[in-house]
Amino acid sequence: MSGNAKLISGIILLTMPTIQYGGYFLLRILSGQTNLSLTDFQKSMFRAGHAHAGVLVIFAILAQLLIDSVQISSPLEWLLRLGFPLAAMLVSGGFFASASSKNAVKPNALIGVLYSGVGLLAIVFVSLGIFLIKSS
Repeated sequence: MSGNAKLISGIILLTMPTIQYGGYFLLRILSGQTNLSLTDFQKSMFRAGHAHAGVLVIFAILAQLLIDSVQISSPLEWLLRLGFPLAAMLVSGGFFASASSKNAVKPNALIGVLYSGVGLLAIVFVSLGIFLIKSS
């Protein structure tokens, strides 16, 4: 594992308590242990945001190892290394932000954050896939 992969993986791992807290928060809401009143739409969006955060962070760490196995320029390497965790933040954050209005029953304008994360995620996944195929 390269030094760059260790650095980014370490930083990603330091974000895990935020995902853990999100799970705790979600558990309290869904089990009725809080006075916070949320719509079914908001609960669904928070659930999706939490699930995507966990899965995409795992992908972001795995990607660090895969990036080590391809020969690419330093700017492209850093685009990929940072693109995966940034996409995880944008996708999960987009779910939360788009449902943050009081009594929301549909996404607000911040749904664009989610779509930008999805776009970035597609770019980094496809790029890394192509680089891996070319290096085989």
